Formats: sequence, C-alpha cells, structure tokens
Amino acid sequence: MNKAQLVEAIADKLGGRQQAADAVDAVLDAIVRAVVAGDRVSVTGFGSFEKVERPARYARNPQTGERVRVKKTSVPRFRAGQGFKDLVSGSKKLPRSGEVSVKKAPKGSLSGGTSTRTTAKAAAKKATAKKAAAKKTTAKKATAKKATAKKTTAKKTTAAKKTTAKKTTAKKATAKKTAPAKKATAKKAPAKKATARKTAKKTATRKR
Repeated sequence: MNKAQLVEAIADKLGGRQQAADAVDAVLDAIVRAVVAGDRVSVTGFGSFEKVERPARYARNPQTGERVRVKKTSVPRFRAGQGFKDLVSGSKKLPRSGEVSVKKAPKGSLSGGTSTRTTAKAAAKKATAKKAAAKKTTAKKATAKKATAKKTTAKKTTAAKKTTAKKTTAKKATAKKTAPAKKATAKKAPAKKATARKTAKKTATRKR
C-alpha cells in the first residue's frame, strides 16, 4: 500500500479524498518534524518513532570488500507497539473493517496533554534548578569553612600572645630575683677589703 492507496482507504471515513490526503500529510509532517527535533512520537497500540544516534564505525563495501569508515549519523527508528505486534503475530484477532484496529487513546489524554518537548523543557528546568541549589550549598559550605578557619587562626594568635606575655612576665620576675642577689654580693666585697686591711696591720706590728 502506497500513500495514494492509504488516502483512498480512509477517504470514506474523513468525508472525501482531499480531506483524507490533507489528514495523512498533516500526520506524517508532524511525525517527521518531531523526530527531526529529537522528540519521541508514541502512538498507543501502534508504535513509536524516535531519533537514534549512530557512532562512527567501519563497514565493508559489498562490491569490493574494502573496509570503509562510516561517519557518525542520526537515523529514525520505529518500534512497533505491543498491540500491533499481537495483531501481526496472530495472537489477537484483527477486528472487522468498520472497527479501529489500533487501541484508542484514553479519555482526557488528547485534550490538555503535554507533548514530549514540553516535558523535556520541564526536565531541563528541574535540572538547572538542582544545579543552582547545589552551587548555593557548596558556596555556603565554603564560606562556613573560611569562617571556621579564621576563628581557629584567631584562637591560635591569642593563645600565642598569652604564652609570650607569660614568658615575658616570668623573665621580669627572674630579673627581679637576680638583681638583689647581685647587690648582696656587691655589699660583701667591702668586707673582704676590711679583712685585708686588718691582716696588713697585723703583719706590720709583728715586723716592729
């Protein structure tokens, strides 16, 4: 079945061949545009269309057998839904020609439903919000670490100052203790001179 035959098959249901052609063109155009944009088009009971990235690889030319490098490319992929698979495999019976073979969408899903593009945008917004929150928390942690480091350095400096002050006071106390001792030794020196004079006098009297 080609496109013209598809249009003829649905023309009676849509009220004419032109309306059917317009409907088929609109559906195919919407699917192609969504897949090219990177969105996934999913039809319940029928299947899904999506864009797949193929990495660069090596292939062989079927005519010459030569190894050829194939560049990275993007290809469309269609995956059949479970209802479609069941009908093709024969596990489920195909309904009559007047009935729809593809499972209808549930009520309320067609009105007010969000597209895959909007959901992707919402997910991107959530991701950016999470990143911003993570940055804020890391900044807060960094500032807290800096504040604690400043406090510890201030404590260390104050402790060092206290210890130096104690050492200076201890040195002053020792200096005060040593000063009277030196004075006492200085006072003892004249006594030695007096004893020397007495001994000199005694020797003089003996000589006479």
